[in-house]
Amino acid sequence: MKKKPGIFVYLFLICGAALIIFPMYLTVITAFKSTEELTKSIFSFPTTLYLGNFVEVITKSGFLNSVINTVFITIAACCGVVLVVPLVSYAIARNMDHKQYYKFLYYFLLIGIFVPFQVKMMPLVQVMSGFHMLNVTGITVVYIASSVCEGVFLYVAFIQGVPGELEESAYMDGAGTLRTYWQIIFPLLKPMTATVLIMDGLWFWNDFFLPLLALNKTPDNYTLTLFVYNFKSQTTVNYSLIFAGLLLAMLPIMVLYVFLQKQIMGGLVNGAVKG
Repeated sequence: MKKKPGIFVYLFLICGAALIIFPMYLTVITAFKSTEELTKSIFSFPTTLYLGNFVEVITKSGFLNSVINTVFITIAACCGVVLVVPLVSYAIARNMDHKQYYKFLYYFLLIGIFVPFQVKMMPLVQVMSGFHMLNVTGITVVYIASSVCEGVFLYVAFIQGVPGELEESAYMDGAGTLRTYWQIIFPLLKPMTATVLIMDGLWFWNDFFLPLLALNKTPDNYTLTLFVYNFKSQTTVNYSLIFAGLLLAMLPIMVLYVFLQKQIMGGLVNGAVKG
């Protein structure tokens, strides 16, 4: 007979849920409060939904530009990851057993997973500066390159589980390597592609440290996280405006999750099981 979870398990889960829900609750209610109402009570639900904070943030100079920059970086970097990482992983997975170069490349990329960003951030910024990449386009390229190590680790294990007979049949029908990859192998990688895009997409949208180092000098290059950071420093007293900016920065990802919840969970579960 299957043993039911004990009370301590439920208490642990409740505490974990509270740690997630309470900050979100505080962010939402504060964003919809006027300054006067916020000074009366911090934790109470707003008596009226005050939208003035959102209007002021949206009309603030640079907000729409930061949205455009963030959307561009996220979409362009995700497209680059989908084009580059599975292709590199396919070459490694199908050749590492009989060619030492591919095996060396695979383990070399794995080492990159264990290098903390704090160790490589200064050399990375110096290289970006030397190649004039301290801009939106440059940071997009860096994001794609930074996704290769972990992406290859996940994809290689997944591709090795795909039967090689599928490719042999395609070769016998006259298909080349590239055509076989795009028409046979790549469609089979959808679960892992969903997993990688979810992880990397959230990283690209929410990342703060790399944009702070590379884009903070020019307001035209601000992402949403940088806009909120600099906006916060300008309105240190008005917490309603600060939380309204935070909520606007989180809103697109939250809406995307609501509409794609089944696909996101299916991609994570299938990718993990297959990998």
